Amino acid sequence: MRQMRSVHMLSLVVVGLVVVSLGACSQSQSDTVASTPSIEEKTFQLTPAQVTVKAGFLVGAFENLRVSERIEQGTGRVVEAPKLLGNLQLKTTSEDQAARPLGGQVTYLDEAGQRIRLSKGRSEATFEFPYYEDRLDPGKTTTARLDVPFPVAALKDARLGEVRLELTYIPIPIREETMSVKVALSASQ
Repeated sequence: MRQMRSVHMLSLVVVGLVVVSLGACSQSQSDTVASTPSIEEKTFQLTPAQVTVKAGFLVGAFENLRVSERIEQGTGRVVEAPKLLGNLQLKTTSEDQAARPLGGQVTYLDEAGQRIRLSKGRSEATFEFPYYEDRLDPGKTTTARLDVPFPVAALKDARLGEVRLELTYIPIPIREETMSVKVALSASQ
């Protein structure tokens, strides 16, 4: 019979992801064919680009955070809607507890703490940890790649104040016990 394990939802508020730096946008062009309009990829760095996070016995960092969108040059038509890219690295700091990280959801908040919604028709900003990692033992590290929708409104108005992460994981206690049993050796006949 399998034991039921509770799934813990924790909110990690990443304060400091205050600005989408519109002025510091880097641009690169993809290969073009003469008859095809060229596509421009715009990347907007979030500051800071790395933020330390902690949830219970899990610690880690958001790393290389940026927003990317692809636009058709000349027309300004959005070819690929903006998305948040980066990595979430987690490590178990407990000596007697492991975790099975499942995934999470990213929520965007403006400077007043109000939620910035994604455009209609865009999926939620969710991510998963690699399926092959069954559990994160003490002292071990895992990384989830973030590639989730980003609200167009936050990019246009540059009013992003926070990125909130709801992390889902299953805590797994690790116990070692020693048992002694009294025995006697008897001669066999």
